[in-house]
Amino acid sequence: MKELLTRLTAAFGPAGREEGIRALLQRELENLGESGAVVDDLGNLIVSRGEPADRRILVAAHMDGIGFMITCIEENGFLRFTPIGGIQVHSLPGTRLRFRGGITGVIGQEKIKEQKDLEFSRLYIDIGAASGKEAEQQVQIGDTAVFNAPLAAEGDRFIAGALDDRAGCALLLETLKRLPSTLPQAVSFVFTVQEEVGLRGAQAVSYRINPQFGLAVDVTRTGDTPEPQFKTPVSLGKGPAIKIKDNSVICHPRVTALMRRVAEEKNIPYQIEVLEQGGTDAGAIHLSRTGVPTGALSIPCRYIHTPGEMVDRTDMENGVSLLLALLQTEWNGSWGRSW
Repeated sequence: MKELLTRLTAAFGPAGREEGIRALLQRELENLGESGAVVDDLGNLIVSRGEPADRRILVAAHMDGIGFMITCIEENGFLRFTPIGGIQVHSLPGTRLRFRGGITGVIGQEKIKEQKDLEFSRLYIDIGAASGKEAEQQVQIGDTAVFNAPLAAEGDRFIAGALDDRAGCALLLETLKRLPSTLPQAVSFVFTVQEEVGLRGAQAVSYRINPQFGLAVDVTRTGDTPEPQFKTPVSLGKGPAIKIKDNSVICHPRVTALMRRVAEEKNIPYQIEVLEQGGTDAGAIHLSRTGVPTGALSIPCRYIHTPGEMVDRTDMENGVSLLLALLQTEWNGSWGRSW
């Protein structure tokens, strides 16, 4: 798992610029013998298992991450930028970034009277250029950057930028690697684009696939740090979380009941999650066409949307075990379109 996460978190891929991470995922899929992967017009990467049937499950993990886009190159060589996705401005000064071409920069801050006055307009990126002309030889307006935060491992804990949601992508790849050829229903695994800016990839691909059931795999906040912003019992190392609600979805109760039953039958530890802020691809999947009963499997993660996101290896492994068990369980279609 460590080697896979190292490759995935090193790949470049902010929302809307997923070419790098998608190419890596395609290579990983080819190494697993998955030669039939399809890329749709929006950039989603789709792999299907099982014969076409009345029951098809869509399992989605987003490949994009948060990032930064250059809006202006000033005469002194400093770069102004806008965030891509939700980023807390106070966490940024001094943070190192990397551009797709390999250029490294650091975020600087203008003088302010109080920290509460800090806004994105008071920040800039310094790439070491002595002038605007020198800077323009290295970057252009519209270029994007991500956190320069390669993966580190401390015991069972993995720390990196972009674990949201490369951790989910790793979980899907590991599941594909271990999944048997015979399944009780067809499954479409999708690595989606532009989740961080509005669940856009999931919206398009859900309409295309028209699944009978949906499942998003993403990270979720924890409440196991000193005085967390949001109170939640979710902790690192206690198992993957079964989502009940977030800002984008109230998960279908029969899907969550099935997830809990399978976890308990297989003795897989799990947690229950009610997320007060944030959303996942489940929010787009469940609204597709006439509606799709949808749930979400969450990987506990500390410090989301920072360069130091942290997940636990055992939660990842148990997440793979739960997803494998779920996809080998028959999802009764008799309740699929009704209550």
